[in-house]
Amino acid sequence: MTALVWFRHDLRISDHPALDAALRAHDRVVPVFCFDDRLLAGRHASGPRTRFLIECLEDLDAELRERGARLVVRRERPERALIELAGITGATEVYYTRDVTPFARSRGRSVHAALEAAGIAEQALPGLTVADDVAAVRTRAGGPYAVFSPFYRSWLDIPRRAPIPAPAHIPSPPGLDHGRIPTADELGLSAALEGAQRGGEREAVARLDRFLRGPIHQYAEERDRPDLDGTSKLSAYLHFGCLSPREVEAALPRGEGPQQWRRQLCWRDFYHHVQFHYPENARLEYQVRYRGTIAWTEDDALFAAWTEGRTGFPLVDAAMRQLRRDGWMHNRARLVAGSFLTKQLGIDWRRGEQWFMRLLIDGDQANNNGNWQWIASVGVDPQPVFRRVYNPTLHLERYDPEGVYVREYVPELRRVPRRHLAEPWKMPESVQREAGCVIGSDYPRPVVDLAAAREAALARYAAAAAADA
Repeated sequence: MTALVWFRHDLRISDHPALDAALRAHDRVVPVFCFDDRLLAGRHASGPRTRFLIECLEDLDAELRERGARLVVRRERPERALIELAGITGATEVYYTRDVTPFARSRGRSVHAALEAAGIAEQALPGLTVADDVAAVRTRAGGPYAVFSPFYRSWLDIPRRAPIPAPAHIPSPPGLDHGRIPTADELGLSAALEGAQRGGEREAVARLDRFLRGPIHQYAEERDRPDLDGTSKLSAYLHFGCLSPREVEAALPRGEGPQQWRRQLCWRDFYHHVQFHYPENARLEYQVRYRGTIAWTEDDALFAAWTEGRTGFPLVDAAMRQLRRDGWMHNRARLVAGSFLTKQLGIDWRRGEQWFMRLLIDGDQANNNGNWQWIASVGVDPQPVFRRVYNPTLHLERYDPEGVYVREYVPELRRVPRRHLAEPWKMPESVQREAGCVIGSDYPRPVVDLAAAREAALARYAAAAAADA
């Protein structure tokens, strides 16, 4: 008896319910991954994320080899590749991890139809989120949640399964054409970033271990400080399933820091819950009153200044340059950069979402979409618009008090005195020359006036809400 295990966003062998179930029910297991051009060349195509994916697959294949198996790689649609492999190996069943995005569900229906027509059974199992079935979490009225805090309270009470140890041996049929993992260049998605993390389960486990032995205990106090190494930087590994969210939660020690980080795991589950129940959010605002009513600014020059980190606001520019260099950005910086684009510049949140998905190695449709709608004040968990118009100069003073973060990513400002770093355009000319940073030459002038931009943003949203009334 042979089964196929179709890997997607679950690129690990530890706490893998689908792999475990296949091994328990079958004599032989064939692990398979399909490079699907619909994803590789889709609207969220990403060179940095593809490079990280390839590293994850290389690590997964190495782990499988140590246990007697190999990763079978195919570059075609899974509804064809799985049927072909089942015919070659005599597999009678396909196991995989459930996903929630509109594309994943649509592709799942196609795979289901192909397997059913071929007489092949299938098993969809949990493993993507902490809670085994985030879609099943319901309000007292029986509906899905659209506000985080009550979801969090319900989430805490959901029964948890015990994490599953990695298998010691994975029997696999001999003589298979395993194919090979292509390079990013071969996929047409080459993108090497200077500071990008390396993918794979073993790297993820090592990073998690370092976080649990140190920074997590100060996480409650330091998580909003981009100048400190106080966050886990595990988001990319969770996105690709190099780490099991459930296994990570089970490993957390006691204390305020670990509990605050556990709350971030819940935010991830929450956005997957929202994506499942409101798939239209992938392209539209959750709040119907803002669909097509906000007068977004169509200014390509301003958008380019934002993407290139040359807005004249040091914290925003540092954030956007960190994205370009590392394929990652500190969460507080994401919020400031997102607020600046949508509120101060008045540019459609979808353009920001798309840019982030192009460069982020942790680019996850559910999380990225949820965060962008949150900061744009058009999504679930609503707050008055004025509460999410973040002032980048005040945020720099509060969250990067010595300018460590800004100086790392904006070298033009490294010699600027701290008292001028939040608003370098106010430096006297003599100080500019001494610091080697002439505003308008070495570093750009601010692209907007913050006070005027705030008033324009509030007026823009008020007009949109009135138009829908």
